[in-house]
Amino acid sequence: MYHKTVLENGVTILTEEIPHVRSVVLGVWVEVGSRDEAPEYHGLSHFIEHLFFKGTHRRTASEIAESLEAVGGQLNAFTTKEYTCYYARVLDEHFDLAADVLTDMFFNSRFAKEDLEREKNVVLEEIKMYEDTPDELVHDVFASTLWQGHPLGRPVLGRQETVRNFDREAVLSFYERYYLRGRVIVAAAGHITHQQVVDRLSGAFAAIGPPAGGTPSVHRPVPHREVTCRTKDTEQVHLCLGTAGLSLDHEQLYVLQVVNTVLGGGLSSRLFQQIRERRGLAYSVYSYHSSYRDSGIFGIYAGLSKENTRQVLELICREVLDLSANGLRPEELRRAKDQLKGGLLLSLESVSTRMSRLAKSELYLRRHLTPEEVVERIERVTDEDVRRLAADMLRPEDFSIAVVGPWNDCTTLHESVGRVL
Repeated sequence: MYHKTVLENGVTILTEEIPHVRSVVLGVWVEVGSRDEAPEYHGLSHFIEHLFFKGTHRRTASEIAESLEAVGGQLNAFTTKEYTCYYARVLDEHFDLAADVLTDMFFNSRFAKEDLEREKNVVLEEIKMYEDTPDELVHDVFASTLWQGHPLGRPVLGRQETVRNFDREAVLSFYERYYLRGRVIVAAAGHITHQQVVDRLSGAFAAIGPPAGGTPSVHRPVPHREVTCRTKDTEQVHLCLGTAGLSLDHEQLYVLQVVNTVLGGGLSSRLFQQIRERRGLAYSVYSYHSSYRDSGIFGIYAGLSKENTRQVLELICREVLDLSANGLRPEELRRAKDQLKGGLLLSLESVSTRMSRLAKSELYLRRHLTPEEVVERIERVTDEDVRRLAADMLRPEDFSIAVVGPWNDCTTLHESVGRVL
């Protein structure tokens, strides 16, 4: 039920037909994100995403907002470090409307000067809101600590000083290079046939031109070991520590997924049980892994009282070291595999997830990775694989650490880290 058509200009159309549902999710994916921005244009990818909703030559901003909501549909977008996606979810009978709205936004956005100035204020408020959310902010502080000076270490939203300086010329130049002459993928999943999607959208996206000359230099980030302390008037200390992870095409990716699941992937994970359930030292504690084109980031987060910082650091390091020294119990390995497989297969009940899987597999792997292949790779993971990866990659002495919290003097934090690591 998976189909793929590549237009002469390289635009890829992907579909998955799901006959038993009534909905269709259509996404337009552009291979550009904050990683591709020059330092002076930090945040421009996200800013352009906002501008797509501000009006076209055919529709006002309010008409764009009302178009799909009037038929019970949804219209939204998001920007990441490496791609931007615009998507619509509608009943199958409204597919043509969704396609019309998305192509209108993609090719006919006005980028009016007055809209730019107004939307700058919106994004600046979004940045301030993020700064006031320390349990989210700490992850950006951690990334910038681990990948100092590299675009992957910068937040997607940009900085206030760069956003204030955006002008229409910069927006149009970026849009032409990465949208009208960039790598674009159209993905659809739901009660729709591949031919319907191709017939409806190939004509519009045939207007995409050949890639612009001279792509930006994209180099692999080099991890740094450092401790960053951000003073903020909060009730809790927000702690994040970890190291570089694995890219999406890395052969050991599913070993790391098993490790992540065991270490901090749920209520039954080691960190949750040791730190929250047995000792009551934190309410939220978990680990995570994000993959990119050529690298990844593995982190462990905990929100805790200041006086518990050293003890929680010790417990985290103990559990990490135990993985390389003793590996996993057989039942623990089995439970992690079943948890990963169950999460994958349950997520496939979402049409939106199926559309996203199509696009991201094409973006990163240049082919469709089926759920069956993923399950097979998960099943191949052994205890020895876990030990080897933990020994090679998860060394506490190499971890970077970021902390956001009520520190009047960060000296005590550095002393605690020095004693533990």
